Amino acid sequence: MSNCRCHNPPFHYQDFASVPVGVDETHGRYGEVSVETCAHCGEKWLCYFVEYEAFTASGRWFRGVLAEKVAPTITPENSIAYLESLPWYFAGGSYFGSTGFKTTGKIRADL
Repeated sequence: MSNCRCHNPPFHYQDFASVPVGVDETHGRYGEVSVETCAHCGEKWLCYFVEYEAFTASGRWFRGVLAEKVAPTITPENSIAYLESLPWYFAGGSYFGSTGFKTTGKIRADL
C-alpha cells in the first residue's frame, strides 16, 4: 500500500478533486457516485456514498482505486459491481462506526 494520504484513512476532502459521476437509483438507494483524484499522488478513486435519512447511523461510503482503462466505462449503476470486483477497497461511515477501513467482497449498500 502506498504511503500517500489517499491510501491511509481517515480521508480529508481537501486531499481530493472530486468529479460527480451521477446517482445510482438501483433499489431506490440514491447512492452518490464520484471519481476523486488525489491532490498529492494523482491516484484516481471511485467513490460511492449512500445514506438513508429516516435511519440513524445509516451513512456509508466505499472507495476503491479506479483503473484508468476502466474509468470511461463507469456508470452509477455499475459502480458497486466494480468496487466489489477489486482485490480490496475502503469502507466507512456512521453505519460502520468508522472513519475508514480496508475490506473486500460484497458491498451492503441497501437497507
